[in-house]
Amino acid sequence: MPEKTASMSLDVRIKLSAMMFFQYMLVAVWFVQLSAYLENLQMSGTQMAWILSSMALGCIGSPLVGMFADRHFASQHVLAVLNLLTAGLLVGAATVTAPGPVFVMLLLAMLCYMPTWGLTSAIAMSHSPSEKFPQIRVFGSIGWVAAGLFSLVAIHFSGVPIKILGLKIVIDIFDVKEFDGTALPLYCGAAVALVAAVHALLLPHTPPPAKGQKASVVDALGLRSLSLMKDVQFSVLIVGTLIGTIAFASYWSYCSAFLKGEGFKYLTVTMGWGQFVEMFLMLLVPVALSVIGLKWTIVVGLAAMLLRYLGFTLGGAYSMNWLYFGAIFVHGIIFGFFYVGGQIYIDRKAPKEMKAQAQGLIFLVSFGVGLLIGNFVNGALLESGVAEGAVKNYQLMWIVSSIISAAVLVIFVLLFRDPVAALGAEKTLAQPADQPPAEEAPAADEAFAAVAMADATAEEAPAAEPEAPAEEPPAEDAPAEPEPPAEEAPAAEAPPEPEPPAEEPPAEDEPAADEDDDQP
Repeated sequence: MPEKTASMSLDVRIKLSAMMFFQYMLVAVWFVQLSAYLENLQMSGTQMAWILSSMALGCIGSPLVGMFADRHFASQHVLAVLNLLTAGLLVGAATVTAPGPVFVMLLLAMLCYMPTWGLTSAIAMSHSPSEKFPQIRVFGSIGWVAAGLFSLVAIHFSGVPIKILGLKIVIDIFDVKEFDGTALPLYCGAAVALVAAVHALLLPHTPPPAKGQKASVVDALGLRSLSLMKDVQFSVLIVGTLIGTIAFASYWSYCSAFLKGEGFKYLTVTMGWGQFVEMFLMLLVPVALSVIGLKWTIVVGLAAMLLRYLGFTLGGAYSMNWLYFGAIFVHGIIFGFFYVGGQIYIDRKAPKEMKAQAQGLIFLVSFGVGLLIGNFVNGALLESGVAEGAVKNYQLMWIVSSIISAAVLVIFVLLFRDPVAALGAEKTLAQPADQPPAEEAPAADEAFAAVAMADATAEEAPAAEPEAPAEEPPAEDAPAEPEPPAEEAPAAEAPPEPEPPAEEPPAEDEPAADEDDDQP
């Protein structure tokens, strides 16, 4: 692994920032509107659930792909190949419409794409100081929001007459008046993936980070950290996150189809407001940690999720579409306070040698297993009580998501009482200068980069050095009077073989240790 320096060149900074921008734009442009596209293809709730679960299945399989790549190839070359494969598979998905082929193409695409989240974080942290990583990572969020520009450009410039060699002609590149809900976003995602693949070859060389290390499927999936489930509070967090993600999946996977049915046109742009606000709300996470502690930070995130689904429920029941925007805007609070808050707790709770394993576990539980279960539960709710081919039952899905959110909120308020959750924030935010930063939390980072952040933190944390006072306080420089025998001579002047009374030498040979023992 290349050695980190205290600074990085502007050239490297630009390349790493562009890497993040392209990597997150390429998935946002097609995945955000995917459920609307599948509904236009007249797919059932179960068929939609399988295809929308391609991301969850990719999350589960990505550690295995990364485990192999990290041991044999340079990271930038792996990134280029994975992006190239993703581009080809997205084109394949855009050219088929039957449920089976679409699922296979997108599943293979996600198995290639999902490992790149951790890979790009690892590349960025290999060539930049740790404290600069969030400034690079934020370009991923900017790329996600900027993906909405594809639909704006496609619609507003489709059919616009232009002059070529003096001839006024009409170039209708897209040949449609609608972008979201069609196959066009898949083609755009493929185009961005090609650009990202070429750009990856321009990145600084990053040797295989785990070359020569033993490969373990158990370690790659973070399953060894299941031993931490013996702790009741750790179990509350893991189980609560799993259940909460079932509710979270209703928005993450199905909201674009719902908004399309409500008459919204620019689906990616509309839902992108959630990520736009998230970039600013993430800055409040450290403030919340210092003011209310980690437990209540997580509770605030869960309360925001409850408000989101109440907004969708009431908005649908009373035709108040403005509530939908409120439900979208709180995305940053949910993601930053609940999910990132949970990752911060795990970083403080898990032993040093198991931090990365534990972060891998919560990633697997939430955006792997939890999202997978949530897609099928919500897919079944959409078809509950409706005739085949009829409008799906989104109102029932929002009501159930509200109930689940309320239940998880109550669980955390009543059962999550770990002192680490209550006091850990203050320890990190007001850490004494003489303590090692081993417990530094990635509060400014998003959840998808947490595994790589945990790895870097665990590897770079310096070992704690014992504090040895350079000088004794003036009180110890007492005159050589026989008043308290222990203060007969100062430590700095003690000869190798002191002459004070025989019963006192231990106290004279180790004054620093005695003083340490007197410290609270």
